[in-house]
Amino acid sequence: MRFALEDLFADVPAEQVAEARAFYRARVAGRGPASFEELEAIRARRSAPPAADPPAAEEMAEAAGARVPVRVFLPSGGAPRGVHLDIHGGGFYMDTAAHGDVRNRALAEALNSVVVSVDYRLAPENPWPAAPDDCETAALWLAEQAEDRFGTSRLTIGGSSAGATLALATLLRLRDRGSQDAPSGPDDAVPASRCGDAVSRPANMIGRFTGAALQFGTYDMSALTPAGRRIADEYFIEAYVGHVPARDRVLPDVSPLYADLTGLPPALLVIGAEDVLLEDNLTLAGRLSAAGNDVELHLYPAAPHGFTGHPTALAATALAGIGSWLRERLSLTGPARPS
Repeated sequence: MRFALEDLFADVPAEQVAEARAFYRARVAGRGPASFEELEAIRARRSAPPAADPPAAEEMAEAAGARVPVRVFLPSGGAPRGVHLDIHGGGFYMDTAAHGDVRNRALAEALNSVVVSVDYRLAPENPWPAAPDDCETAALWLAEQAEDRFGTSRLTIGGSSAGATLALATLLRLRDRGSQDAPSGPDDAVPASRCGDAVSRPANMIGRFTGAALQFGTYDMSALTPAGRRIADEYFIEAYVGHVPARDRVLPDVSPLYADLTGLPPALLVIGAEDVLLEDNLTLAGRLSAAGNDVELHLYPAAPHGFTGHPTALAATALAGIGSWLRERLSLTGPARPS
């Protein structure tokens, strides 16, 4: 069998690939902060996020005794076909849900669905497990309240970079709710409260979600995989899990690549061929498929990490593909899988 990376590339026009290559040749590569002081300076320079029209409704999602702020976008085209939970990226230490308002307003209209974005707590002020705790709370709130609030129980979830990591970790938590023998990591070395058990886990809610759109996630924080080793010295890892002993960074809640991946909803993985995290994303796609899940991989040539946020035709094509996939998952006939 012949196997080449090019065989996996998404079918995109050659002119889009050429434009993307020219864009990245002319673009000055950036880098993340190397310390908390640099992070604070970058945060201070960030401009206020542009407002969406109509604006988001700001609410407090409450579930299982926990609360987290969320931003809700209702579509203008009548009864929504479903609800999409968006988890923003930013290295676990940057950005807010509000920075995605314009994008999420457009997504709500394109999908004719409600879009809910979660304002999870940021590292290093609130390191792991604060962010997955907050995302789990938002997901539980939707699983319990979407039918009454929005008239639909069909849910999808997604995110980019750190948001994709948190989306997958959230699905693993939902699947394992109530399970007495769910894997929690080597020798259960990390206290249960650090695995998200601050949020009580009475029932399995995974069946409410019909799809997960995961863009270039960081799935290994342990520096044991090829991609994980390349980013091992990045400050965002220190900020997010620097307090976690090295041997415990393979906990699925920290590094989802090491999880039992059975019983998850269909997944779309989007990654660029020039992404430093390419190998781990390909590994995740293989592991999800080997675990019996429905997996679709969209691999884009000439694309680095974060490419769907860049002003290129290639990014627009990738985003259109994500939208089409989510629309299909939210438009399936029949009820969602029972929980």
